[in-house]
Amino acid sequence: MPRIEENARDENFWHTIAQRYDLEHGPINLENGYFGRMTRSVAQDYQHQIDFINRINSVHVRQQFDDTQSTEIRNRLADLLEVDHASIALTRCASDALQSLIGNYNGLQPGDQLLICDLEYPSVEYAMRWVARQRGLEIIEITHSHPATHESLIAGYREAFERHPRIKLMTLTHVTHRTGLVLPVQAIVQLAKEHGVDVVLDGAHALGQIDFDLQAMGVAFAGYNLHKWIGAPLTLGFMYIDPKRLSSIDPDMGNQRLPEPDVRNRAPYGTVNIPAWLTLPKVLQEHIELGGSAVKGARLNYLRNLWVSEARQLPGIEVLTPDDPRLHCAITSFRFTHLDDQQPMVERLLNDYNLFTVARSGSACGSCIRITVGFATTLEDINQLIKALRELSCNASA
Repeated sequence: MPRIEENARDENFWHTIAQRYDLEHGPINLENGYFGRMTRSVAQDYQHQIDFINRINSVHVRQQFDDTQSTEIRNRLADLLEVDHASIALTRCASDALQSLIGNYNGLQPGDQLLICDLEYPSVEYAMRWVARQRGLEIIEITHSHPATHESLIAGYREAFERHPRIKLMTLTHVTHRTGLVLPVQAIVQLAKEHGVDVVLDGAHALGQIDFDLQAMGVAFAGYNLHKWIGAPLTLGFMYIDPKRLSSIDPDMGNQRLPEPDVRNRAPYGTVNIPAWLTLPKVLQEHIELGGSAVKGARLNYLRNLWVSEARQLPGIEVLTPDDPRLHCAITSFRFTHLDDQQPMVERLLNDYNLFTVARSGSACGSCIRITVGFATTLEDINQLIKALRELSCNASA
């Protein structure tokens, strides 16, 4: 761990990493949470695969990709996660995986309850509410206290389970897209099991920046993105189902393209972005050679802490994401306390300081500005953000 932390501060090393990315001239991007950049070599490989598939068309796809290459790619991904090869199904994104898991979970009866919280991603919340309407279920929604602590997050779920004994299924966001809060997944999943509640884990923002053990966390159902912190082309994600729990999820829309039991029948069926999937081995190779999630996460947290430590000292600015290292990652949100709507300040950051950020709302802590550093973020970028916050804070308090 000391070597990883030392590496996170090695600007010469990370300068060489930043040089792997082609950057368009324009605003400083502090909204790296939407999707990640591909390195130059990955983008070149992706273009090569596009050209190849375009030339050869269905001959290669029918003869090799459908029968062998897609399976080999899926197995490499499972090896990265150290899970059973039979537990992975490829999807377009985490949302596709999560919606299929929620919609096809077959352990619900009319009158059962579903649990969500104020931190869910919209497509996940929509899916839970849709299932509730379709099957005569009740939605229980909890709001996490602010500021959150490790203990308060666990206590919030414990209270919900005790007050609502008919909860059978819940969604849990590993990293919330709104504030970057990292939830204590393993403790909450264990608590849910003790109360007979199944968990569908939204890992969209976690993979590639948080070093976790999926099996140790006790998760049976999860959805992930590969185009955020892993660095794959857009339209790549996957579904995870513990093979012992496969029977709890029905085939998606009655999908029977493969003999049962097969986890791939649980994913939406259609033509995938084949060139993108053929690029994934290159992506995984680069991810592993860099040091994986541990090295990536240490660098991102280092950059995050540089600006957060300054922002916490400024009047009129509230940082919403805790500093407990168990509860934060690259994504952190703040707000100017004199404003309810943070969008005007997002525009000020862009127009006056050339900083591209994004406003987020929906959680109980209110409207906020999301800052997400990336692998090409420099110390100069962080200093520009600190300068902007100091000046805007002074103007707000004047």
